[in-house]
Amino acid sequence: MSHDKSHGSAGGHAGPVTRRGLLGGAVVVAAGAVAGAAPSALAAAGAPPGVVPPLWREFARSPFTHPQIPFVGRAGCLGGAARLPRRPVVADVRDFGAVADGTTDCAPAINRALAVAGRAGGTVTLPPGTLRIDGLIRVGHSNVVLRGAGSDRTTLRATKHLTELVGAYGSRYGGDKSSWSWAGGLIWLAPEARWNSLSDAIRAKEWPFEGWTGNRRDEWHTLTTVAPARRGSWTVRVSDPSRLRPGDLVLLRLADDADHTLLAHMAGGGPGAESYTWGDKTKLTSYVPYEWPVRLTEVHGRRVTLERPLPLDLRPEWDPRLTTHVGELTGAGVEGLTLEAPDVPQQPHLLDRGYNGVVLQCAYDCRVDDVTVRHVDNGFGLVAASACTLSRTKVAGRGSHHPYFCREGSHDNLIEDFTVEERTTPAPAGTQLHGINVEGLSSHNVWSRGVMEMGTFDSHRGMPFANVRTDITVDNNGRHGGDASAGPLFGARFAHWNIRVTNGRAGLMKIDGLAPWSATVGINEVREFDQIDVPDFAGDLHARLELYGTTGAVRPRNLYEAQRGPER
Repeated sequence: MSHDKSHGSAGGHAGPVTRRGLLGGAVVVAAGAVAGAAPSALAAAGAPPGVVPPLWREFARSPFTHPQIPFVGRAGCLGGAARLPRRPVVADVRDFGAVADGTTDCAPAINRALAVAGRAGGTVTLPPGTLRIDGLIRVGHSNVVLRGAGSDRTTLRATKHLTELVGAYGSRYGGDKSSWSWAGGLIWLAPEARWNSLSDAIRAKEWPFEGWTGNRRDEWHTLTTVAPARRGSWTVRVSDPSRLRPGDLVLLRLADDADHTLLAHMAGGGPGAESYTWGDKTKLTSYVPYEWPVRLTEVHGRRVTLERPLPLDLRPEWDPRLTTHVGELTGAGVEGLTLEAPDVPQQPHLLDRGYNGVVLQCAYDCRVDDVTVRHVDNGFGLVAASACTLSRTKVAGRGSHHPYFCREGSHDNLIEDFTVEERTTPAPAGTQLHGINVEGLSSHNVWSRGVMEMGTFDSHRGMPFANVRTDITVDNNGRHGGDASAGPLFGARFAHWNIRVTNGRAGLMKIDGLAPWSATVGINEVREFDQIDVPDFAGDLHARLELYGTTGAVRPRNLYEAQRGPER
C-alpha cells in the first residue's frame, strides 16, 4: 500500500460517473445519428451518416454492469484526464555530461540527472540532436519525467540489447525461450527497488514473477477483508478501515477456489465456462490470485469508495481482501523523443535479445507521450502496469515481435493515437509479428484511434477480459500467440467498435464467433483466411454483432470517448 494525499478525491479525480452524465455524453457524440437507419438512407436524406446501434442504448441504461460492453470511461492516467500536470524542469542532461553529438555515451549522464530529479520530482530535459546510449535508461522515482524536444528532434540511439546489459533472461515456465521477447525496455519505467530485485533475480537465473507482489508473489500483507459486492460497484464495505486513507493505492486480491469459479466468472459464467477444463491450464492458473490496483477516494467508517468501479463480483469463496504491494512508480513519464535501436535483423520467434523500447512496470498513473521507437524487438510494454496513458506513440523500422504488449495483470490503461508502421525490411524466416497484445488476465484496457499498417489484435491467451479496441484502421496481417497451457484467448466483455480492416481478414477482428459475452460493432465485411481459430467455450457465446458490413457508420464513433464524456 502507498499513501499519497495528492491523489485523493481532491487530486484531479472526479467522483463516480453517473448514468445521467454518461447519457449526456451520449447525446453529444450521437448527435445527428438515427437509430436503426441505414447509412445509405441517411446519406440520401442529407443527414450526417451515422447509426446508433441498440447495444449503445442498452449500455447507456446500465453502463457499469452491461453483459457485453465493459465500462472503460476511467481508463488511463488520472482517470483519463486530458490535461496532465506539467512538472517543473529540475535538470538538463547536458549539465551532467551529455553531448548530443551521436558518439558520446550519454546513458550515465541521463541516469545521473534522473537520480537527482528523483530526490524531489521534476522534469529532466534532453536537447535536440542524437544522444548515443550504451546502457539502459531507468526512470525509477515517482513524479519524474524525462522530456526531449520532440520525437522528430531528439533521438536516443541505443547500441546494446538487454541480454548484454542485464543478462540472459529465461522463462519461469521452462524451455529455451528468452523472456526479453516480452519483458523489459531500453527505457524502463519501474520503481527503483522493484527494478533492482528483478535484475538481481535475472542475473542469478531465478526467473521472477514480474508483478505487484514481488519475485515470488509473497511481498504483501492484508489490510482488510472485503464484504461481498457486485461488479460495477464504486463502493465496498470492509471489516477494518483503520489502515485505509483516501489517496492510498491498494491491491484488491481475489483467490480462486478448487472449482475455478473465479476464472469461470471472468469468462462470463454459464454452461460453457463451467464445463471448460481449467485444471490443466497451468500457466493460466499461475496468474491467480487476481490482483487489481486501485486508489481509494473516500473512507467513511467501513464504507470505502474506489476511483473505478469493481471489475468483477466479490464473492466469499474468493476471499476478497485489500492488501499492500511493492512500492509503485507514480506520476512519472517519458515525452518527446525517438528511441532507435541498431537496424539488425529480427531474431527467430521467442529468442529476442532485448532491443526493446519503452516499458512501464509496477507503474500507476504514469504516461508516455510523443515517443517513437525504431528497429526494436518489442515496442511499448505494460507489465503489471495500471492506469497509465500512452499517447501519440509510434513503432517504426525493420519490424517487431510485439509492437505493443500488455501483460502480467495490467489494467485500466489507455493507448491512444498510436501507429504501427509497415516494416522497412522483409520479415526474416522464423520470426513472428503479433500487434497490439493483451494477455495474462489483463482487463479494462483501451486501444483508441490507431493506425496499424501491420499486425493484428493479439489476444495472446491467458484469458484477458473486458478490453476495448475502438476507432482503429488495421491491415490485419499478424498472428496471435499464446501457449495452450495459458487457456482461452478471450474472457468476457471484449468490445471491438468501429474497426476498419483494410485487407478483409476476419481473424481476431470479428469476434462474435470466438469471444464470450463480446461485442463486435461497426466493422466492414471480412472473411476467414490465414490463422483461423475456434471458440474455447462450448455452446452459446452470448456475443453481439451489430452494424456488420459498415465502415465509419456507427455512432458514437469511439466507444472510449463516448464513455469518458465531454468533461475530458
